[in-house]
Amino acid sequence: MRALKRFVDTLAGWKMTVVSGIFLAVSLLLSVSGIEICIEPAWISVIISGIPLLYLSVWRIVYNRGISKISSALLITIAIAAAVYIGDLFAAGEVAFIMSIGALLEERTVNRAKKGLRKLIDLTPVQGRRIRDGTEELVPAEEIRPGDTVRVLPGETIPVDGMIIKGETSIDQSIMTGESLPVDKTVDDEVFCGTVNRFGTVDISATKVGENSYFQKLVRMIREAENRQAPTQRIADKWASWLVPVAVIIAIVAGMATNNIVTTVTVLVVFCPCALVLATPTAIMAAIGQATRHGVIIKSGEALEKMGKVDTIAFDKTGTLTYGRSGVSDVMPASADTSEQELLSIAASAESRSEHPLGKAIVALAKERGISISEPTDFHMDAGKGIVARVNGQRVVCGSERYLHENVISITDDIHTDLDVLRDQGKASILIAADGTCIGVIGISDTLRPDADRMISDLGKLDTEAVLLTGDNSRTADYFARKVGITNVRAELLPGEKVDSILSIRKSGRNVCMIGDGVNDAPALKTADVGVAMGDIGSDITVDAADIALVGGDLSKIPYLKWLSNTTVRTISFSIALSMGINFVAIILSVLQMLTPTTGALVHNAGSCFVVLIAALLYDRKYPGFETARPETTMTAPVIRTSG
Repeated sequence: MRALKRFVDTLAGWKMTVVSGIFLAVSLLLSVSGIEICIEPAWISVIISGIPLLYLSVWRIVYNRGISKISSALLITIAIAAAVYIGDLFAAGEVAFIMSIGALLEERTVNRAKKGLRKLIDLTPVQGRRIRDGTEELVPAEEIRPGDTVRVLPGETIPVDGMIIKGETSIDQSIMTGESLPVDKTVDDEVFCGTVNRFGTVDISATKVGENSYFQKLVRMIREAENRQAPTQRIADKWASWLVPVAVIIAIVAGMATNNIVTTVTVLVVFCPCALVLATPTAIMAAIGQATRHGVIIKSGEALEKMGKVDTIAFDKTGTLTYGRSGVSDVMPASADTSEQELLSIAASAESRSEHPLGKAIVALAKERGISISEPTDFHMDAGKGIVARVNGQRVVCGSERYLHENVISITDDIHTDLDVLRDQGKASILIAADGTCIGVIGISDTLRPDADRMISDLGKLDTEAVLLTGDNSRTADYFARKVGITNVRAELLPGEKVDSILSIRKSGRNVCMIGDGVNDAPALKTADVGVAMGDIGSDITVDAADIALVGGDLSKIPYLKWLSNTTVRTISFSIALSMGINFVAIILSVLQMLTPTTGALVHNAGSCFVVLIAALLYDRKYPGFETARPETTMTAPVIRTSG
């Protein structure tokens, strides 16, 4: 059986198809010149290009179930056999040859679309420099274990996910995030398998290795995308299943009405659903290939087509519209006697021993701005309330309004006003007091992605509504929703309530896409018609639950994804309509005896190749948004607002 399969694959390849075409051309020349030879050259074309179709039709009859046994290959094989029966070998060879050309064209498009995927897979690191007992050894990448120390020299590919524990460098992350410039990395920064170390030597502590690495996770998703089939492909197969008996019936009736078996054969030839079968998978794979080039991993054609029907996109907030990390947003001294720098210095010094994320955010900003941080003494933390420490002889209290009251520290009306402003914006606040006097307040907030507002605006232009579904409090949700232009907000949702929200939107007759990053978003991703995971910080569970992943978490790719999906669906619909239109016209001309099997095959299959070319052009279609997009924004220090 394997030998037969190899033989059939050889016949279906480019070289043998070219041979088939040569013999078909010779047959046409001999026919035009009126020269007859003992063996008709078109026989060679029928054998070379017809045997793969015969093999495919028989294989489907044997192994497919139910009505799917009747396939487009069967109809084409019947048409070829009928043409041979009446002695029109050129028509038989032409149908087989042009069908082979269409299949090879599809294969070429698919291979081109997969080129980026193969390049990604080929970049899988094969070895790494492991450090043990101070000794460096070059070992296969699969032997590296979590916790091992790995040294990466300039120019080498990082073999595992890990954390830098020594050294500084710049990493080329373009294969993962699409960033055009290397990213500076230092101690405690995370690095990913498959990225390239450009400059300095670094030692990293391995965290995820082998199949658990982020790189291999992407490879698995890509392979899934290659192996899944789109619904429209299955629809095409269903169409072919009923087209076969319909074609046979129409052909027999036409033949009986005209009392001409040639009419019967012509109808069979022009009824072949070549374009219907070929154009759809070509469009799907071309679109998936283009998406991969732009950092969007689409797991299946089904997801692509469903995305084309989506009219509502639901967003999680933290880690999706925002970066998901706390940062200082406001520094608000209580009076002109205290400067921003002094307030930050006192607060950062007091919080320097704190493990609380808000305290760490204050310390991080002070370090970033080069503000001096003193070593605190008598440090004490009250969990959930605040901290007390002595800084340069001053007793400093940092915490909530209630905590300052517990420490008998009064708060002025101006500070109360500042607190109200921060609350209305959904921000956390830390009050700072020194020697019994409140000297200011610091606002802490998640950081909005700079392209979020443009992304929502672009979706609106694509007639797609945005909805915010978040577990955050209502004030925070409303603040960020106003920032990006979302009017439909549902806040303080548990994971199950997010699912209920998705279901309620779907019950209203809308098609929903859910975009999220956390484990709590996984149920909603599965419930939505289409789930999209933020691939840069999304958890393994979230990415696995999603149908599509955004590598690098670039929000500008969401309107692109919607545009590509819409364009693909329109292309498929146009291809199907065009192919059916060609068939309809050709059938009428056949019944009127204006076409012969030869001319019918030429008209029909030339139209099929044209339809496939239209689908293949999707790979190079340009998204208008990339041409008009504003320059990429680099987020550095948070914006500081001074009030006093």
